[in-house]
Amino acid sequence: MIEFIKGFIDYVTPEYIVIDHHGLGYKVHTPNPFIYNKSANEEVIIYTYQHVREDLIALYGFQTREEKALFMKLLNVTGIGPKGALAILASGNPKQVIEAIEEENDTFLVKFPGVGKKTARQIILDLKGKLGDIAALYAPDLFTHEKIEKEETDNLALLEAVEALKVLGYAEREINKVLPTLKQESLSTDQYVKKALQKLLK
Repeated sequence: MIEFIKGFIDYVTPEYIVIDHHGLGYKVHTPNPFIYNKSANEEVIIYTYQHVREDLIALYGFQTREEKALFMKLLNVTGIGPKGALAILASGNPKQVIEAIEEENDTFLVKFPGVGKKTARQIILDLKGKLGDIAALYAPDLFTHEKIEKEETDNLALLEAVEALKVLGYAEREINKVLPTLKQESLSTDQYVKKALQKLLK
């Protein structure tokens, strides 16, 4: 795994840049290639993510470790690959993306290339409450101590509710169907169980 590359910008295209590192040129896909000035003749550091599949090895690069971390979080969302994650970062700054996820603003997320209503909801479902380490830099006001404490309490209540449903005889497959709805609310354990039963008994 290549953590970062330090070198000079040799070539810039709309999709990628080429970094000259001691005479070796690395092709790196970045969200906004033209922010790198080839003529400045200044050494730059690009934080990289190496994507490997059977027919391809590609490097994706970012200005900060936090931007790279957000890219990797987006890759964990069902239906989003490297190109999709890169397009999201290219179209909106990290603070906007994080705020949209935490505030469940799917209207903002669908503005990104390749992101429809279903994918936007999946991004929120998979990442809400899990970006605190990245948001510390880009949107620190979203993750105050009180909010983190509240989210931890909500998560505990939801976990307890899931266990209670299992005791009542519901299979994990059935519980998973109502989980997305439950995660959208802040309830006590009993309230989660009651709401889940309403959904399951329909």
